[in-house]
Amino acid sequence: MDPQKPDSFQHYTARLSTGRSYHYVDQLPKEFDAGLSPTILCIHGFPDLWYGWRYQIGPWVRKGYRVVVPDMLGYGDTDKPFDAKEYSTKQLCSDLAALLDHLKVERAVIVGHDWGSFTAARFAMWYPVRLTALVIISVPYTPPSRTYIPVEEVAARVPNLGYQVYFSRQESTKDIESNLGKFITLMFRPGNAKGPKFTHVGQLKDVLARSDIIVDDAGCFLTPEEFRYYHHEFSKGMNGPLNYYRTAKYRHDEEQEASLAPHLRADLPVLFMWGTKDPTCVNTVISKAHKFVPGLQDFSVEDKGHWMMVEAENVVTEKRQFPFADWLKLLGPEQTRPTIEKVITALKGQGVTHLAVIGYCFGEIRVEFEGTAPHQQLYGEGCTHGFAIKGDLSNPKVKEGKEGSFKAAVL
Repeated sequence: MDPQKPDSFQHYTARLSTGRSYHYVDQLPKEFDAGLSPTILCIHGFPDLWYGWRYQIGPWVRKGYRVVVPDMLGYGDTDKPFDAKEYSTKQLCSDLAALLDHLKVERAVIVGHDWGSFTAARFAMWYPVRLTALVIISVPYTPPSRTYIPVEEVAARVPNLGYQVYFSRQESTKDIESNLGKFITLMFRPGNAKGPKFTHVGQLKDVLARSDIIVDDAGCFLTPEEFRYYHHEFSKGMNGPLNYYRTAKYRHDEEQEASLAPHLRADLPVLFMWGTKDPTCVNTVISKAHKFVPGLQDFSVEDKGHWMMVEAENVVTEKRQFPFADWLKLLGPEQTRPTIEKVITALKGQGVTHLAVIGYCFGEIRVEFEGTAPHQQLYGEGCTHGFAIKGDLSNPKVKEGKEGSFKAAVL
């Protein structure tokens, strides 16, 4: 898995149960076990591809994770419907759930960036039991709104989101496709890079249209190889990617019809990572998110911009002193949530005869040790909900079934 060589990753295409075809990368760890190895599902934003996670995939796989990274709808070799209504978040989440079904993955750590953050958070609302944890990068959580707010009003309230007005209009598709190299060079820049301003209403259209406004290649963090790959993939069409900005009313109507609650699952671990130099990341929105996400931790990275996976590659991927690495340790193979039956089998094989184990099944407790393996998942020390199972492993019994914090010392 060489980040400079897209072909060095394992690529697949599948027709999902939703009827749409998705291209995705699926990297398995060396000691992969379908029942034991945890899965990370990465969701990219705009303008990006599966390739936006190129620096994370390899390190996470080497830590024991299965890493699945699709090209989202409209991008790369994934289907590209023309109509914007096909890109509503509910439908995107249905596609992602169908992709997990296709891969026979029950639950995953969902990680999103930019539009992928918004989609990942909505996935936690539409499919709450499919997540073990949620990580959102650069775009903070926003709850469903009771009233529809047009993008023009959003830009009036938050001027740095003014570029969304341009993206919401069909004219932006042709403009960007006609100036694709300039657009890529402008977008993929670190937070401290000098260059034309483009976030306010009207600025981006002006930058693309005027030949006298030069976008310096030196400010773009893409290598020549990376630039060529992005240019090749975006040359397949920018209507699909831009359609995400044309879905506001569709998304609002879907969420109102479903009476989608503003709070995420109470026991869901949620981490938000953002760069202090990201002009599109609004502090007031970050503060508001804490009201609706009980388990939210937000972590800022000084002097970094929007493209955290590249600008702060080590923070996101490797550094143990940072929260996400700690999460990877907690959610990694050594703390994987296998079925209790598999745990009992493994421990009996090690000569263990008595123990206390921890289990939790989202929202309900179901215990049956005869016949089919139960659905409970194993938790280590510090779980917030669970139940203890104690006794002879040849005939384990439920000792107590209540909320609490338990310790599985044997593990």
